[in-house]
Amino acid sequence: MSYIKAEEILPIEVIELIQKYVDGQNLYIPRKAENRLEWGTQTETRRALLVRNDKIYADYLAGETTSRLAVKYYLSEKSIQRIIREKKLIKKSR
Repeated sequence: MSYIKAEEILPIEVIELIQKYVDGQNLYIPRKAENRLEWGTQTETRRALLVRNDKIYADYLAGETTSRLAVKYYLSEKSIQRIIREKKLIKKSR
């Protein structure tokens, strides 16, 4: 994330008002709700996790134990169990 100088885009009156509350500190201004993007839409992370979770579920169906899957994928056993449970629910709802 890059920073923009307030003086370059805001009127001095707005800057002075903000300074009353956060003088000299960094301030994060969130996006409007209608402009927010879902997590992972700008990177390949979401897709990579879906592919990984599909592989975990396939390995589980092939007979791998949750403890071995945890070691193989560097996750906790609870995370593996959660992924398997979610995949089962998705498959059941189809």
